Amino acid sequence: MTPILRIALPVPLHGWFDYRSPTAVPPAPGSRVLVPFGRRRVVGIVLEAVATSEVGDGQLKTAERVLDEHPLLTAELMTTLRRAARYYQHPLGEVLQAALPVALRSARELPESGAPALRLTPAGEAVLADPGRRRGTRIDALLQALAGGARTTADLETGLGTVATAARTAVARGWVERQRLAAAAAVPAAVAGPPLNEEQQAATEAIAAADGYAPFLLDGVTGSGKTEVYLQAIRRCLERGRQALVLVPEIALTPQALKRFRERLGVEVAVLHSGLGETERARAWLAAARGEAQVILGTRSALFVPLPRAGMIVVDEEHDASYKQQEGFRYHARDLAVLRAKALGVPVVLGSATPSLESLANVEAGRYQRLRLRHRAGLAQPPSLRVVDLRRQRLQHGFAPVTLGAIADCLARDEQVLVFKNRRGYAPVLLCHDCGWSAQCPHCERAMTVHRRDGRLRCHHCGYESAPPRACPDCGGLALNPLGQGTERLEEALAERFPQAPIVRVDRDTTRGRRARDALFDRLPDTGARILVGTQMLAKGHDLPHLTLVVVVGADEGLFSVDFRAAERLGQLVVQVAGRAGRAERPGAVILQTHDPAHPLLAVLLDGGYRALATQLLKDRRAAGLPPFAHFALLRAEAKSPQALDAFLRAAMAKIDANGLLAHGPLAAPMPLRAGAHRGQILLEAAVRGELQAFLPRWLDALRELPGTRAVRWSIDVDPVDLY
Repeated sequence: MTPILRIALPVPLHGWFDYRSPTAVPPAPGSRVLVPFGRRRVVGIVLEAVATSEVGDGQLKTAERVLDEHPLLTAELMTTLRRAARYYQHPLGEVLQAALPVALRSARELPESGAPALRLTPAGEAVLADPGRRRGTRIDALLQALAGGARTTADLETGLGTVATAARTAVARGWVERQRLAAAAAVPAAVAGPPLNEEQQAATEAIAAADGYAPFLLDGVTGSGKTEVYLQAIRRCLERGRQALVLVPEIALTPQALKRFRERLGVEVAVLHSGLGETERARAWLAAARGEAQVILGTRSALFVPLPRAGMIVVDEEHDASYKQQEGFRYHARDLAVLRAKALGVPVVLGSATPSLESLANVEAGRYQRLRLRHRAGLAQPPSLRVVDLRRQRLQHGFAPVTLGAIADCLARDEQVLVFKNRRGYAPVLLCHDCGWSAQCPHCERAMTVHRRDGRLRCHHCGYESAPPRACPDCGGLALNPLGQGTERLEEALAERFPQAPIVRVDRDTTRGRRARDALFDRLPDTGARILVGTQMLAKGHDLPHLTLVVVVGADEGLFSVDFRAAERLGQLVVQVAGRAGRAERPGAVILQTHDPAHPLLAVLLDGGYRALATQLLKDRRAAGLPPFAHFALLRAEAKSPQALDAFLRAAMAKIDANGLLAHGPLAAPMPLRAGAHRGQILLEAAVRGELQAFLPRWLDALRELPGTRAVRWSIDVDPVDLY
């Protein structure tokens, strides 16, 4: 009898689909198969082989072919992804697809193995031997580096920084050719790190001594050497022949972390993040799946690599909101990392200078072991924090006179300044001084941001842009003034005030594209810039040895938010950006500008630091019945018609019949109109997680049966981090 395959397909439908197996011996669960689906051919994942099907035998189609000799998704990963699909209430087929790199979601042949590498051609050797030949500094450095033989691109970038541009030119001229090397080839010998202090050594020993699953919260102040603890623990892991998975929150942190890990561990590191090409990501994923990659470094999607020799998992900056996927399969990588570690039977280390309240609550409940690093590593001292009262002061483009004086003093000492403003662009509003008109996005009814350098108005919510008007559309007046400050305007103001100081701006506008981003962050620690202006991209993990002064502009924006997480996020952001200052021998200082210096949040933060703030916030959350002491699920819905949206949300509310749950809604979203769609939501709240999980499947099944749902786009977000 022909086996029947139960297959999960990448479609927004819950459940599975049955097909006849194309082979007498059915493929193992986790294998990819190509199947006909309607008028398409799609790649699905085998869940199991069964003897019979509820579908009539004459209606069963046959899968076209099996794509894998061995399953790509391991039994552990399949089990974890099934649990994740149930918890986050997302179709299993889409969850399994999200675990695969894009290049592995099709029926194409698997990419060849080996690390990308470069080597000199005979023509390149001749050019290198000719001292009079002009080649350019970057190309010359590349040719010199290849004089000893072929080297992997990752190895070259460890010593030279980004080599992509120089490599393209050298290849085009016939001086260099591309090839692939085995992962073990051309890996530099490990470099010894600094000696660990007592706290670092104790943390390393605790992690290394863990036998099986053990969750740790590595709670260390900024500059305390958490990465050194990771490295030493991973080294112990590698000595046992095991693999280590390291997650970082941002692509921008990956090149710096990659260089450090390769130098210190002396092994090839597989890299996985969305900035890589599809084939590169697939190769790294497969290297991990085959056990060839000993260390895997990446952003949240790297969580889904198979780990046949798993030894430990690290989640750096575990508090960061970017670990939460906000579209499609809305998982939280930190929480799934803990779930995977438990399934794999390995320790998991969650590291942060400003731990999330969820992790602190788990420590309080005895579920996590807390490892403390209370002191900065080496001779570095914590920065001093000074609040500057902006009331009744004459500001210059958002800067108080005392702030400008502190910047001038810092520059006079030949030190570096970081000016932090979490808003990109030139100004958040274009306003008519005569009649009060402001430039609004026609699709979102929100102010459009002025980008002066590009001469455009942009909506940062939906991406709509237009040229700024020459005159006010309402009154015809010419008094159109940009109001407020963004990073672009701060850069302009500082360049005018300090014309001799080189300035570098770091935000999404200056780091568009992988090459621009990698090049900027690669040279950031040693750049000649005396002033850095940037958004939260600069607040995370970067080691800037010459930086001694941090200025936080616009802190008031986080003091008066309706989001119950705003206080936690502001505290984390201030502490993280402050931690960039004074990380070497020179003392650091932080200036926090505010119109409300007596705000209770600032008072707690200044007097007791983040730990005091987190303790207070946990008490407040417990008293108010808010996460992590309650559990939320958010139904988001949007429609072109406000009537269709309202009808759907009211019908959804009528289907809520569970005791023990609180339902808030229908509610207008904080942005009621976005990209031309009207938006609303329903918030579900439960004191016990199990009650919410028991209710959601049957409620969502009922919503799928509601009439008129095709006019509404809706989704469920379990454990939302943004109530927008």
